[in-house]
Amino acid sequence: MNQESQQPRGENQDLWRSVDRYVTGLLAPDDEVLTAAVEASDRAGLPAIAVAGNQGKLLYLLALTQGARRVLEIGTLGGYSTIWLARALPADGRLISLEYSGAHAEVARANLARAGLDSVAEVRTGAALETLPKLAAEPGAGPFDLFFIDADKVNNARYVEWALRLSRPGSLIIVDNVVRGGAVLAEGGADPAVAGTREMYELVAREPRLEATAVQTVGSKGHDGFLLARVVS
Repeated sequence: MNQESQQPRGENQDLWRSVDRYVTGLLAPDDEVLTAAVEASDRAGLPAIAVAGNQGKLLYLLALTQGARRVLEIGTLGGYSTIWLARALPADGRLISLEYSGAHAEVARANLARAGLDSVAEVRTGAALETLPKLAAEPGAGPFDLFFIDADKVNNARYVEWALRLSRPGSLIIVDNVVRGGAVLAEGGADPAVAGTREMYELVAREPRLEATAVQTVGSKGHDGFLLARVVS
């Protein structure tokens, strides 16, 4: 959903942004908490790659529709998407978000505390491929009802594998940035993020426990897309 490397170009750029502003303004306007989270992230120098407001609302609606009580997010950044997801949980729900950068995690924790969601949402710091085994070993860890994967793209396939281990039949897995401005078509290219994304697609396509699709998006964050998979067994 968010765009890391391919920014919108050409005459459509302003149109995409304008449509996003129109839709978001009517259906998913930022409130004081969300605005403060963005501003705090900007002040801390975090990259401006958080999901757009309308995309955050989509995550919220997917979590609500799923009836999610337990959510695992891989890639926190400043906690903007985390806030949207945590707002969909019941009072006794739980969200765990894994963030590589300690500095980013501190910003996210402060944003969640300001939102009054720090009793529901927890940010853990470290490389996700190191923290995931520790999480899985905890008593009562999982299953999670919804996964949002928005971290380093090189390891996307590994993150999906971990999501499967921590899932149940009916769990949803959402993977962000799966189109990358069309660069995903570049078979054998030099970009590790594209290679990791293609590996993830191939894993999902051959995995009998998943039913999945992917959707292209354009908007204020450029041309990208997300993959949505449901665990069926």
